[in-house]
Parts: sequence; structure tokens; C-alpha cells
Amino acid sequence: MANYSIKDLEKLSGIKAHTIRIWEKRYGLVEPERTDTNIRTYCDSDLKRLLNVSMLNRHGYKISKIACLSDDELSEKIIHLTQDVRDTQSQIENLTIAMIELDEQKFEKSLSRSIIQLGFEETITRIIYPYFVKIGLMWQTGTIYPAQEHFVSNLIRQKLLVAIDSQLNTLRTNAKTFVLYLPEGELHELALLFYMYMIRKRGHKVIYLGQSVPYNDLFSIDDMQPTDYMITSFFSFSQPDIEEYIHKVSKGFPTKKIFITGGQSKDINPDKLPENIQLFASPDKFQPFLNSLP
Repeated sequence: MANYSIKDLEKLSGIKAHTIRIWEKRYGLVEPERTDTNIRTYCDSDLKRLLNVSMLNRHGYKISKIACLSDDELSEKIIHLTQDVRDTQSQIENLTIAMIELDEQKFEKSLSRSIIQLGFEETITRIIYPYFVKIGLMWQTGTIYPAQEHFVSNLIRQKLLVAIDSQLNTLRTNAKTFVLYLPEGELHELALLFYMYMIRKRGHKVIYLGQSVPYNDLFSIDDMQPTDYMITSFFSFSQPDIEEYIHKVSKGFPTKKIFITGGQSKDINPDKLPENIQLFASPDKFQPFLNSLP
């Protein structure tokens, strides 16, 4: 069971620490433990309850009314709210609770409902990508176990692979060729798999190299198959190593457009990038480029 500070709860639930203290004192919504130095600590059940309270409160329920609900009544109202997949924040919070509980059925049900109503690409762009940003925040606060991250990552990976396999992949007459890969040491490929799906859906060709590709292997691929674009992603590099690698790959492939994405892309200064390098932080930033290809 994870331990959360009140600041952790503020970041993860979106509820101000001051408000949490008031709700705790006035309504008993959560019951923290206290350390020997009288510092509040909260558990998974406190976080789950606050996420549910946040959902109801955002939909107009008064805290005084929420505090009177039993756990079953609270769950019933949450189930009703999460039927509306247009409320992406509630969907993200519901997936977070499913992850904390390691509840595959709840996770699958919520994700499948979104895919049916929004479509696969919109579900990933509007719900799953922001959801993984939230998981990243939980990593930073130390309030998520590797097993929980692997649990949801594998469920989403299965969905991505099924979606990719179901594509007919009929190439358009003027199809472009994209090389997708992760540099050596990088293993987080979920985003790369989704970009593969997006590209193939629009009738372009993908050469998917996957995880931890040695730099020199890129030249072998380029010798065997002419390509137009390259996409790579950074999640676990140090900042100096990222900058060095970007300039290295830019110099090695000066005639190609190279796209950089991943969790660390937001820390890269775009003003210092070579001309053939372009950043995009999320799938919705990549969609306009893909849609603009003739």
C-alpha cells in the first residue's frame, strides 16, 4: 500500500491541500494516519475516495451530500458518470482507480466503452495519453509500484497491437515511408506503437524497428530501403545525452525530417535544434502534420 503526503493528493486529485484539510475536518471524507511528528499520511483508499469525490463535485454534487453517501452509493453514482466518455477527466480518474486496484475488468470496460464511442485514435489521444502523463506524475511522487505501471501498460499494449493488426494497410499511391525506433537504452514503446497505428491508418508505410536500436543500424536500414521520415522518442536519457544524440542523428541523416517525441521532449529547447529536427510532445500535435501530407 502506497503512502501519500497531502501535497501528493493535491497533485493527483486536483483538489487543493487546504480544501482536503477542510473536507477531512468537517466531513471526515478521509482519515489520514499521522507520523510521530504529526504529519498527515494517506493511503490508496484515501486517494481513490478523493478521486471519486472530485468527479462528483465537478459534476455539481455538494460535498455535504457526498459525505453522506455510503461506499456503494458513491460507486453507483461514479458508474453513472463514467458512462459519458466525453468527460475525459472522469475517464482518466476511473482508469487511475482501476490501476490502483489492479482491476483488469474495470480498466477494460472503461477503455472499451471509450473506444466504441470515441474511436480508437481519439481514445488514445484524448484519454490514454493524458492518463500516462498522470502516471508519470505518480512515478515522480513515488506513489505507484512498477507492477501497477506494467499492469496498465500491458493492457494498453494489447489494444494497440490488435488495432495495428486489424488495419488493412493499403498504401496510397504517393505513400511516404517512416522509420520508427527507440535509441539504445530506451524501452518505452507504447507511444511509438500508437504513431505506427496513426501512420498506417493514413495509408503510409512504416518500418518499425522497436526498442533499443543501435545508431549504426539506422544506416543499414537506410541503405536497404529509401525512407522519408524518422521518428524516435526519449523517456530515460539524461539531458546532455539527448542533445548530443539529436545532433548526431541530424548530422548522420541531413536530408531527412526527424521527429522527436516522448516524455523528455518538453525539456528540449526547440531554438537550439538543427533544421531537420522537429519536436512534438503528444499525438494531437503530430496529427496535423500527418493529415497535411499529400
